[in-house]
Amino acid sequence: MTDEHASLDAALEEVITAARAHLTAVKAADGRVDDDDVWQAYVTLNNASYAYDELLLEAFGEVTPWDVESIDPDEVEGQLGGIPTVDGVEVRDAHPHVISVRQRRDYRVPSVMALVRRAEETRTEVNPDEVGGSVETVGEAVLELLQAGDGSLSALDVPELEPLDGVVMVSEVTTALDLEVFEEHDSHGPFRPAGEDRLVGRLDEHPFLPSDLDGEVEEEEEDEEGRPGA
Repeated sequence: MTDEHASLDAALEEVITAARAHLTAVKAADGRVDDDDVWQAYVTLNNASYAYDELLLEAFGEVTPWDVESIDPDEVEGQLGGIPTVDGVEVRDAHPHVISVRQRRDYRVPSVMALVRRAEETRTEVNPDEVGGSVETVGEAVLELLQAGDGSLSALDVPELEPLDGVVMVSEVTTALDLEVFEEHDSHGPFRPAGEDRLVGRLDEHPFLPSDLDGEVEEEEEDEEGRPGA
């Protein structure tokens, strides 16, 4: 085996090792967004793939299907929550910020039975092979819809819930939320601002309902009817 072949074999082994490490990190993150370990594993896999592709091209004039460019690990260090470095020295922001977003939206439930039925249908669609108990309360129905969706209030955009007013408040806080501090049934603590928190802005939300459009149409028709003839 020539040195050229040995280098290619070694480079391929690095790609395989990096791919396995990346998969391990992805599994460990379990869908967590912006996970540092996943990102670092991605960079390693990317660069191993790039190195193998370059060696293959140089040795045989062949390429892989991987269209990648080399990533400088020093430039991406800390991109997803780590600490960036300059010449090997950690550079910390002199004014770190933690932003807290608190959101409330109220809903009217025109028919409890219809909402519960919708939640049970959603549960069946998400887990067709699992036999779960029936949905018995409005609260359980709403949680079922949230869990089946992306966890945001958009998951509650269903005909069985009529949106009312809502509010979003953005604050700068000195300490990030620690759920272990609060009891499971504490409905106020996690949302109560601390004395050092500073409100940055508030967004009031008013729902747009079909009845609003109907009122506008009626006003336009009245204006046309009351307009003098030419």
